[in-house]
Amino acid sequence: MNNETMVARREVEILNNLGLHLRPAEKFVKLALKFQAEIRVHYNGHQFNGKSILDLTTLGAERGTRLGLEARGPDAESAVEALANLVLARFFEKDNGEALPEASGTEPVA
Repeated sequence: MNNETMVARREVEILNNLGLHLRPAEKFVKLALKFQAEIRVHYNGHQFNGKSILDLTTLGAERGTRLGLEARGPDAESAVEALANLVLARFFEKDNGEALPEASGTEPVA
């Protein structure tokens, strides 16, 4: 058995109009908490805990902001893929920040 820690990284761009405000940050954290991997978000030379809503909301990441996602752990690849897909899906929000009706109560598949 391999004792090396799995590491996965991906860069994403915030696409939703209102950026990484409280609702998208909450969705990100809820999804991140489903994984065993340690999740880090890299921005502007700093790293933030991807499982901390406080850390994510302090980023002030507006639309167009590029973030680095990093996961370390047994499910690192799955975690980065699921989180990147959430960001690409604009956190399932309309342009005005309202939740998309078809995404209400659903989470991206991990």
